[in-house]
Amino acid sequence: MDLALLFSGGKDSTLAGLFLDSFYDVRLVTGRFGVTDDWEHAAAAADRLGYPFEAVDLDRDVAEEAAARMREDGYPRNGIQRVHEHALERAADLDVDAVADGTRRDDRVPTVSRAQAQSLEDRHGVDYLSPLAGLGRHAVDRLVDENLDVETGPSAEIPKGDYEAELRELIAREGGREAVDRVFPDHEQSYVRGFADD
Repeated sequence: MDLALLFSGGKDSTLAGLFLDSFYDVRLVTGRFGVTDDWEHAAAAADRLGYPFEAVDLDRDVAEEAAARMREDGYPRNGIQRVHEHALERAADLDVDAVADGTRRDDRVPTVSRAQAQSLEDRHGVDYLSPLAGLGRHAVDRLVDENLDVETGPSAEIPKGDYEAELRELIAREGGREAVDRVFPDHEQSYVRGFADD
């Protein structure tokens, strides 16, 4: 069965792929708005991991709406949530039996409610899976430490293929780097360099 997994090149989406690999033909999928070429970081990580990869075009209007919302709110939650939902919709449009993401039990954003998952499944005829939904941060970190070679650091400095980089760029174009700093709290990001035994 074919599965499209939303993939950033980070530890959570990579670990989700490892969980699903026993049951599905996993294709790593990164959404891009065409603002930057940061999606290429996810493509490089997918190549190192040996998974098929696809970049899907997301609607630029969604990115601009999300960036404006984030600037208005002063925090990223609602904008990131909107983009994640849009990316899942785009992944579900692919010729796959299932879509998945790397959301964990204790993630604040993005999240997918039971109602959203059922709606996605019913409208697109796919299964939605969140293989890390039962795992907390510490469990994920232990599994990652044992199996993956990961670079971590401040989000603004770590290469990543998720849509955060493009949203940061849109916010910077409208309000400068100061606006980016106001919207995004300091947080750690991860980027997978390969398997731990490579």
